[in-house]
Amino acid sequence: MKKLRLTVQLMFTVFTNGYAYGFLNGKIYQGSLKYACVPGLNCYSCPGAVASCPLGALQALLNQQGFQIPFGILGFFFLFGSLFGRFICGWLCPFGLVQDLLHKIPFFQKRKRLPLHHILKYGKYIVLLFFVCIGSLFLFGGFAKVPAFCKYICPSGTLFGAIPLLSANESLRSQIGGLFSWKLGLLLVIIVLSVKVYRPFCQYLCPLGAIYGWFNTFSLVQISLMEEQCISCGSCTKACPLSLSVQEISRSPECIRCGKCIDACPKKCLHGGALPVSARNKHTVFRG
Repeated sequence: MKKLRLTVQLMFTVFTNGYAYGFLNGKIYQGSLKYACVPGLNCYSCPGAVASCPLGALQALLNQQGFQIPFGILGFFFLFGSLFGRFICGWLCPFGLVQDLLHKIPFFQKRKRLPLHHILKYGKYIVLLFFVCIGSLFLFGGFAKVPAFCKYICPSGTLFGAIPLLSANESLRSQIGGLFSWKLGLLLVIIVLSVKVYRPFCQYLCPLGAIYGWFNTFSLVQISLMEEQCISCGSCTKACPLSLSVQEISRSPECIRCGKCIDACPKKCLHGGALPVSARNKHTVFRG
């Protein structure tokens, strides 16, 4: 499962950011594919991105003059959320892959969570409310509408978008100001934290994870337990990089379906995949 997941992460990242000409020339792809979104945090401004980020699309729609409910992007979230839940975070998000790779660096004593995790984990919902929704409508820039999350926070945009563009365009480097310094500093903090703490951005700040987490309890992709085979050894909980209890695996809004609990189970009583309703009657699907 571990090698499969890493392979899928790498392939999806390359597939969604494979516009090599953009990286070589410091230009953003603006073809027809950019009208489509991919499910992960995939920055529109990345020179290699061939599609858009759903959070960026949501903010762009909220930025429009005259409020209109963005039914299209809300439908996108419902479709991918109900199918996959936070499986998207664990397997398909480029910035999730970056954090996974950073956490493999053998520095510091590793931690699964930050202190006060039970409070900090709600930070992503605050970011979703104030920077994606309210911020994009009227809160920041006076009453001028701006994509507040993309502009002020998104570390993926800084790493995959701003830095490659600035590296390839000397004219852009002359325009660097305080805002870029702030975002670069935030990115560096997240990078350093990611070496020590497992996926700090996903756990505490990512509004996309907050959205998909709402679907974890009923999404099609689940981790199920064959209860009659379970010996309550706790191996799954110990292996979970997010320290989720056996009751929280799969159904918790924090679970990213990484599959480490499946690999760790000595009795092979945990199974991942798409569970139709008929199958759920035969297995216990964890409820958080």
